[in-house]
Amino acid sequence: MSDTLTFALPKGRIMKDSMELFARIGITCPEMSEDSRKLVFENREDGLRFMAVRATDVPTYVEYGCADIGVVGKDTLLEQGKDLYEPLDLKFGYCRLVVAEPRELRRNDDPANWSNIRVATKYPNITERYFAARGVQVELIKLYGSIELAPLVGLSERIVDLVSTGATLRDNGMVEVDTIAEITSRLIVNRASLKTKHQRIRKIIEGLEQVVSETARIS
Repeated sequence: MSDTLTFALPKGRIMKDSMELFARIGITCPEMSEDSRKLVFENREDGLRFMAVRATDVPTYVEYGCADIGVVGKDTLLEQGKDLYEPLDLKFGYCRLVVAEPRELRRNDDPANWSNIRVATKYPNITERYFAARGVQVELIKLYGSIELAPLVGLSERIVDLVSTGATLRDNGMVEVDTIAEITSRLIVNRASLKTKHQRIRKIIEGLEQVVSETARIS
């Protein structure tokens, strides 16, 4: 399927937003509108294939060439550090990666005095780099579920997690201490594909750049 262009997209909202964006430059897949549990969808007429995968797996599929193009949050890229070409910020899926702690602790706490702390997070690599740059020793506890639970049960006093509105933090008695990074969805490309399918991929990148730019001007 060397003439087919393959996309790896995260299941859920990002896939929906991605396909809406792609449709504006003529990239569509009618098969995806069907109610289906399929993981691979094709538009044979246009030589397109779409894989529905976990967000954390998108960079792996693209890096190893199973997909030519992917869409994934910047948080995943920062955490994994894969060897990929990242040509474009798609400007949707905005959220922030923050350090947070219980409201009661924050009242008398000065982060400048932190020297050795325990942090629960889904992002151990980003978290370790962040605190190392500030000279703070950190004991990392990697979790996969609701990070806000950790301080409630005494597993850790601080967390590093994604927030959108901050409502989940507030509902669980947490407050933000610092923002590590602002996160949006990014277009990523396999480096070999960029050479072997250069014309098609470059056309997609340029088309998306124009659409994203137009959307930004309107908003």
